[in-house]
Amino acid sequence: MIGAGIGVGIVGLGGMGHLHARSIEDLGAEVVAGADLVPEKRRQFADEFGAQPFETHDELVVDDNVDAVIVTTPNRFHEPITVAALEAGCDVLVEKPLAHTLESAQRIADAAASADGICMVGFHNRHAASMAMFDEYNARGRFGDITHVEANYVRRRGVPGPGSWFTDPELAGGGALLDIGVHALDLALYTLDFPEITEVSGVTRTTFGTEPEVADPEGFGDNWDAESETYEVDDSVSAFIRCADGRTISLEAAWATNREESMDFRIRGTQAGAQFDIGDTDMTILEAGTAGCDHYADAALSGDSSVTGYREQDEQFLEAVAAGRSPETNTIEEALTVQRVIDAIYRSSETGRAEQLASPETDGTRADEREQELRSPLE
Repeated sequence: MIGAGIGVGIVGLGGMGHLHARSIEDLGAEVVAGADLVPEKRRQFADEFGAQPFETHDELVVDDNVDAVIVTTPNRFHEPITVAALEAGCDVLVEKPLAHTLESAQRIADAAASADGICMVGFHNRHAASMAMFDEYNARGRFGDITHVEANYVRRRGVPGPGSWFTDPELAGGGALLDIGVHALDLALYTLDFPEITEVSGVTRTTFGTEPEVADPEGFGDNWDAESETYEVDDSVSAFIRCADGRTISLEAAWATNREESMDFRIRGTQAGAQFDIGDTDMTILEAGTAGCDHYADAALSGDSSVTGYREQDEQFLEAVAAGRSPETNTIEEALTVQRVIDAIYRSSETGRAEQLASPETDGTRADEREQELRSPLE
């Protein structure tokens, strides 16, 4: 099997850690170690997977049985864990976003550039059946030239644990944009093959988390307590991105908003368009023709339900590890571009004007200032 002989360590043993562990085992690799600060999580993980439990990542990355590391911790800790694993000679898959700030993401990229091992970033929706079908038909020229992408990841109510690390800016770096909006943004940039970006406009809002009482029929945030819990992050964002070649992206993301929920992803081309839900199995191709009479022609495609984003992503990671080669997708460079767009959206919301992408060469000062704003007093 693909992962045969590869020992994998998981850092962060919550739901995402368990999801990756099961996927890795299904692909033939061995989950040999798990690290988490919480004793009960370590015990449960060790019982389920027969893995060696560690309290810290420092112990895990130097274990001789660990060849590759998957990082599923809060965003703030991506950098120290990923860098330590790379410096120890491990291959790394780090969950999205790359980091909690642009400067932290750049330091990960710098470490990966000088490391012997590979580093991938967990944007699994690229590998869902819907996107796989779009990629193939796009390669055949079915859509013509892609002109615009509408990307939506909107929950009507779905704040992930108010008062948890998700709503703490020192740990997460941001709210809905960095948690779920990043999926839609990455998919849009991937669709356009990561074009040169000239301008980013955005507005972020903190509307619901600061209210003392919020209707939450689905009980997503059943520990809601606006008076005592930390909630200083965005719960919705609207953004517009211009590319140098004239193509555009519109983004809507929200944890909570008074509209219907949507993960609708729409791609406009000069010959045809595509529509599907992010991460879904099915896709609709929208065309028009003149045969017989002018008409619309919509084709419904039902993909293989066994093709899931997480499994396909983990499979590509293990293939790269086994071959000892750089990954062809989910690269550090792509994740760093996503992080720069996120940074520009936040800056645009603060300044009230369109912004260009920041980089260490052109705008390191502003990125560093934002990191200082988010710095934890524990440092």
